[in-house]
Amino acid sequence: MSDAAPLPIVMAVTGASGAPYAVRLVEALVTAGQPVQLIVSEHGLRLLRTETEIGTIDELRASVGGSAWDARVTVFDDGDRGAAPASGSAQNRGMVICPCSMGTISAISQGTSRSLVERAADVALKERRMLVVVPRESPYSVIHLENMLRLTRAGAVVLPASPGFYHRPTHIGELVDFVVARVLDHLGVAHAIGKRWGGAPEDA
Repeated sequence: MSDAAPLPIVMAVTGASGAPYAVRLVEALVTAGQPVQLIVSEHGLRLLRTETEIGTIDELRASVGGSAWDARVTVFDDGDRGAAPASGSAQNRGMVICPCSMGTISAISQGTSRSLVERAADVALKERRMLVVVPRESPYSVIHLENMLRLTRAGAVVLPASPGFYHRPTHIGELVDFVVARVLDHLGVAHAIGKRWGGAPEDA
């Protein structure tokens, strides 16, 4: 008997700065053979246009690779609150919001789901599935911190887009990969992105 197909991971892109993290994460999930249910909010699409050369979902598909995208990625409209990610009976491996705006974090922490992104996150929490949120805001206000604490207490992982430097990065892509690798780890997706800590580097 053959193994069942892997359950999808719900991925959302919202309007916080950090579009390169989103693009790289989609690429990494597809490369890993992971089915993805993708939701890009209106502000998330504007973010992609502002911070990358990607202005449409079709251009994101081309960036990732058309055939790989078609095999692994299903796109849902953020306004469709009746889509599969909005229901707890539709199984998935969990959800990641990368990048995650503070407005989205606020809505999820208060349980006021107004969009598919927010409803899908609400479902992840109520079904006790993994929810990873990747904020990039800086500095944090007391309100931001309290909302993130509420999410953490509810079972989410708050994983700020704060790359480390112990791997001695030499270009922006390595900083992006540092964060994406941590996201993949928490989602339980096997990968070979970046260097893992193995002790202090040897003295020159």
